[in-house]
Amino acid sequence: MPRTLAIMFTMTTYGTWLRGDQRNWVEDGIIYPPNPSLESADRDRMKHPEFLFPKESLHQTAAAIAASLTTRLSITLHALALQSWHTHFLVAATEHDVSIIAKCAKDAARYHLRPGRPIWVEGYDKRFCYNFKSVQTRITYIERHNLQNHLPPNPFGKLITPYI
Repeated sequence: MPRTLAIMFTMTTYGTWLRGDQRNWVEDGIIYPPNPSLESADRDRMKHPEFLFPKESLHQTAAAIAASLTTRLSITLHALALQSWHTHFLVAATEHDVSIIAKCAKDAARYHLRPGRPIWVEGYDKRFCYNFKSVQTRITYIERHNLQNHLPPNPFGKLITPYI
């Protein structure tokens, strides 16, 4: 098996991408087609309204996530983007379990905002990069999200060390 170079995480906020969603949905790495009745049933079970990060807090919350990953776990962060309803970030291969990395990122956002309610879905998606082309493709993908928010592609400068 090839050596892992990096791992990309995607995490969505509470209630914004339910099973059955019209954009398709993923469970255990399998992509499923829309299923309106499943989505409706999941929405009916929600105990809180969906959560969207306030636009004015996106950069500061993303910075809190970046700082937590790099200081608490000593992880090299290659790219990070926080949108209103999801985040993507790419970290260098590490000895830390992926569940610890995801928890660190989610906890940093929760601690920063202190919303008093759930803000994340329980799971997360992870994609392993085994070659430099894959790493660079994911960095570019994440940086495009920052550009959509009118931020520089890599707004966390010294915290992020991209592959060359």
